[in-house]
Order: sequence, then structure tokens, then C-alpha cells
Amino acid sequence: MFTNPTLRRGWRRCLAGVAALALAGSLATTPAQAATSEAPGDDNVLRIATDGFIDSFNPFTSFYLLPTNTFRYMYENLVANDAKDGSVTEGLATEWNTDDDGLVWTYKMRPDMKWSDGEPLTSKDVAWTYTQMMEKDGMAVANGSLVENFAKVEAPDDDTLVITLKKPQANNPGQEIPVVPEHVWSKIDKPGDFKNDEKSVGSGPYQLESYEANKSVTLKANPNFWRGKPKLDEIQYRYYTNSDAQVQAIRSGEVDFITGLSPEQFSALDGAENVELNDGHGRRFNGISINPGVADAKGKEFGTGAKALKDKKVRQAIRAGIDVETLRKQVMQDYAQPATSFIPAVYPNWALKSDNPVISGFDVKKAKKLLDDAGWKEGSDGIREKDGKKLTLRFLTDADAPIEQSTAKFLAPWMKEIGIDLKNESTDVDTVSERTTKGDYDMYFSGWSINPDPDYQLSINTCGQRPDAEGNGGTSQDGWCNKEFDKLYKAQHVELDQAKRQDLVQKALAIHYEETPSVTLWYPNQLEAYRSDRFDNFTKQPTDGGAIANQVGYWGYASVEPVSEEDAAGGGGIGTGGWIGIGAAVIVVLGGGGWLLSRRKKSDDRE
Repeated sequence: MFTNPTLRRGWRRCLAGVAALALAGSLATTPAQAATSEAPGDDNVLRIATDGFIDSFNPFTSFYLLPTNTFRYMYENLVANDAKDGSVTEGLATEWNTDDDGLVWTYKMRPDMKWSDGEPLTSKDVAWTYTQMMEKDGMAVANGSLVENFAKVEAPDDDTLVITLKKPQANNPGQEIPVVPEHVWSKIDKPGDFKNDEKSVGSGPYQLESYEANKSVTLKANPNFWRGKPKLDEIQYRYYTNSDAQVQAIRSGEVDFITGLSPEQFSALDGAENVELNDGHGRRFNGISINPGVADAKGKEFGTGAKALKDKKVRQAIRAGIDVETLRKQVMQDYAQPATSFIPAVYPNWALKSDNPVISGFDVKKAKKLLDDAGWKEGSDGIREKDGKKLTLRFLTDADAPIEQSTAKFLAPWMKEIGIDLKNESTDVDTVSERTTKGDYDMYFSGWSINPDPDYQLSINTCGQRPDAEGNGGTSQDGWCNKEFDKLYKAQHVELDQAKRQDLVQKALAIHYEETPSVTLWYPNQLEAYRSDRFDNFTKQPTDGGAIANQVGYWGYASVEPVSEEDAAGGGGIGTGGWIGIGAAVIVVLGGGGWLLSRRKKSDDRE
């Protein structure tokens, strides 16, 4: 998460001028360059620009954004999330029900399904997948929290799956877990170490054909996909060293789709020939994660976090000293929604209400009083001191992420105004990942993508999900632990009454807000562009004003199809959305290193 100090009018003008000059230097193209396109590739091949980080394509262990989203195209879940609003819909199962106690969930499988290699896909594959996660720690790294409440999983016949829970569960237990083929994975000696990086066998619309690190990713259409073979034959991901190079590639026609554009890049593409833009409300949050004194699941502390940040008054002072609204408008140029908690506004039933009493705004006077109360007194140079030590903090940022660097420039003078010496430690994204895993930071720019049901994101804020200094164990959003939050998480997890569950979630989010292990800055709009002379009929999620990439499911490119020569001559545009027929699927990537997240920074929402 992210903090935002106050903005001076002159400082605002200075940064605006710098940004304009930088943009002109990095994105300027002559009219001749803008009108010249590389000869298009195969009509049935969608080319995607990416610089996404990949550790492996193992759905049991990877939680990075790029591979996590690939799994949505490679492996169908037991139940899916609808394109319209993210609600639960059919996946491998066509129907399901629970007993009167809410403990036994019974699913009816879709008949006559096949894996991409032609082998039968049955309930036994689902049971095997879930059981591996329940019984083997190495298979529960990415999604172990999703099966913690499972007592047993059975497949009484090929068409039926029965999940028996330990306690009633509010969210459908068939969500979010990629189901793998038992006949393939049961033969792997060490499945937790398996990279799964070529010629995958799955049930989704596309399968991984090949992967070359930092060069390309190729997906092939699955002719056995239960909805029918996709209309496009292949997806190609082309690596570019930076996001500006990706912008030039979409202009020239070297690629067909790009997402994660910065506001400057998005504006610069407005009016570009044969380039269609989409400004969609996304399911992501960005902010500043604050080191509260990270520890592993057993409470053993590690890292180099400033001791001052263990005091929540100091963390609260940081929040009060940031003019978040000004920062949102200046850095994001208003291409972001105001934020409250780590559950985005695109999920109105769960996001922390803006009128919640715990929410406080920008208030320099309050920030100074909080630091006074915490014992930090202002020194002769304006920087606060305590026990002979100055209040100096490190803000760890990715040097290649313009949004992070702009944020750091705003934060430093804002923090100085309340008496904190904030130093920007700018480095590469891999170093950020390594350091945040080890707890070697005070604050860093963070972000996650969130699923329609809040259970998972709540779970990775619990004490038991904290990994150790080597990254072993669970996955934690901020390395934070609060016993009262844990109680509320467990209570909402089993609450079947929707209204009561929403109230429990609100209380949990309020505790997180008040404790301030992070400061949510905004919910970024997903800024995207595609070649309208090549492809059309992209589906958004939600369908009303949503994003194309980074969805919960494979809808974004499911309806994509090549434009006809006639349409290409006249331009293109986003179609009516919804399910029109299986088309291209694409790995969701975020342009620019600033959108890649580490174990905590590169970390995805698990989706």
C-alpha cells in the first residue's frame, strides 16, 4: 500500500512539466511512424505485449500475476465466475447443492468431457487435485487456504463429486482452484517442483505450447474444450524491455493487445490509427505496504524494518500525512477510483463503505499529534527524534515503474512536513521482490488483484498465512497479524447469511484500516489498447464498464475474432460483450515493471 503526503502548487506544476517532457521524449512519433504498421501476422494469432514475471506454470505453487492468470485459460475450475458480474456460474460442474447443515456440497459433473490430450475428464480428477492440496504442503503453497476447511473429497462415480466440510462455508468451495489431470500429475516425481512450462495438458480453452524466459509464451487452442474449440488458433506473448516499447509496438502493429498502460501512455494513444482504447474499472488496488514488524506464522520476527513502525500511531500518522486524493489525481490523472480498503469498489457488497467511522482523511495536524503521542519530538532540522535516533524510513520502489517514482517524489516532501525523513530506495523489481520477502524494507509500493468473493484476500491477512524469511509457508499481503481480525475472518468464512457476512467483512476491513499495516491509495482503472484493424468483440468483466484483461475467468478474449477486410478498412471497436463463442484467450499481464508484484510485491490476488 501507499502513502501520500501534501502537495504544493509549485511542486505540482514542476512534476507536471517533468512528466510532460518525459512523455514527449519516450512516446513521440512522427506522423509517418504512426501511420506505418508492420505486416500483420496470421489472422488467427493474437499477439500480446508483455514483460510479465514467470516463476513456473505450476498451479499448485505459483501466485505471481502472469502465471496465475494463465491457469484460467489452461485449467477449468469446478465452478466459474460469470463475465457479467463475477457471480458463480457453471464450470466443470453443471449444478450443485448443499445439505441442510451446509456441510456437504454435491456437484454434478458435465458429461463426456476430455482433457486436451483426449483422455476422459471426470470427478476423480477433481477429487485427486483437492486431496493433494489437503495432504501435501508442497501442493498447497498457492491455494492451500482454499482447502483448509475440507474434511474429505470423494468421487462416488465419474459424474459426481462430494466435498464434506469441517464447518459450514459461505463461499462456494468449488471456486478458484485449477483442476489438473490425475493421469499426468500423479506420475510426476516431485510435483511441487514441476515447472509445467511446455505442452501442458488441461481442460481450458488454451494450452501452453512453449515458453522461453524473457522472450515468448505460446498458447495453442484446445480442440477438446467443453465450450468448443476457440476461434483463434494461437496466442503469442512477446516480451518487451519496458512499457514504452510496448506502446510503440501497438502503434506499429507489431502486437495486437496491451494492458496496464500508464495514464500518460493511454492519453498518448488517443487517436492513434487503428488503435482502440478501453478505460475499464478493474479489480485491483494499489497502495503502500508498511512493515509492521514482519514475522513468520509462529511469530518469529525477521527483517530490517524500522522499530518505529511497530507503533500503529506512527503508521496512522503516515496515512494522515498523505493527501491521497491529490496524489490520485496527479499521479493517476484521475484514471483511478477513490479507495478505502483492499477490497475494490467494483465489488460494492464487500468494499469498506466510505462513510465508515474509522475512515479518516488527509490531516497534517492530526499526523503531527500522533507522532507527538508516540514520543517522536521535532528536532532542530524538523525531523523527529526519539531516544537519540531520527525518524528515517526507507521507501522501496521499482526504478522502472514511473507511477512508483512519481509517488515517491510526492511522498518525500509530504513526510518531511510531518517530521519523517523518507528516503526513496529505487532498484530493480527482482531486488524489490527479494528484499520484501526477507523483510528488508520499511515501506514499498504494493498491489493485488481481487476475486469476487473476499475470502481469499481476507485469509492472506491472517496470522497463520505469514511466510518465513525464505518465503516458505503461506502468502501474506502485508506480513501483518491481528488476532481480532483472525476471529472475524473465521466468522465470515462460515456465515451463510449474506447480510451478516457482509457486516463481519466490514468489521474486519475496519480493523485493518485502523491498524494501518498498509495504506490503500486507489483502485486503478485498467487502461488497455488493441488493434481494431485486426480483432474485435472483446468481452469485459463486469460487462458494464469493466476491463478486458486480468479477469476472473477466460471471458476477456473468449469472444474475440479477426475482423473482416471490410471491417478492418473501417476500423473496429469493442463488441457487445458477453459470451459470443470461444475466441482468443490471453495471459493477463500488466505493462511496466510497476505492476509486477513480489512475494508480497509481485504477489497476485491469487486471484
